[in-house]
Amino acid sequence: MKTYLAKKETVQPKWYLIDAEGQVLGRLAVKIANLLRGRNKATYTPHVDTGDFVIVINASKVVLTGKKEETTEYMSFSGYVGGEKYRKLTEVRAKKPDFIILQAVKGMLPKNRLAAKMLTKLRVFAGAEHSHVAQNPTKL
Repeated sequence: MKTYLAKKETVQPKWYLIDAEGQVLGRLAVKIANLLRGRNKATYTPHVDTGDFVIVINASKVVLTGKKEETTEYMSFSGYVGGEKYRKLTEVRAKKPDFIILQAVKGMLPKNRLAAKMLTKLRVFAGAEHSHVAQNPTKL
């Protein structure tokens, strides 16, 4: 019996639509990361991008448990001395609510070039409308 290894040419990605309203951030990010990697398929191969496209709507209505809403901070660094900036989750939610889900999913993907490609297949929208109706995504 041979071990099946998927090839880039044979993979046929699907489109999935996830509504983030009322869902817990960490649990939602795990589901999204597994879909992006292709862990839900029998043809999963770690070194090949076998994942699907994921559309997330209502990103601004995602829920965090406990005191994470007040204590979570996002750090950015400009590259200059003293160029660290810390932003609270409430500030980020007001300006760019899609950033919260992107960062959570990014942290759950492997740290390599393949993960960077997988992350491009994630589309996050703050509201209920999205621009990928033509792809006919299946709801999860």
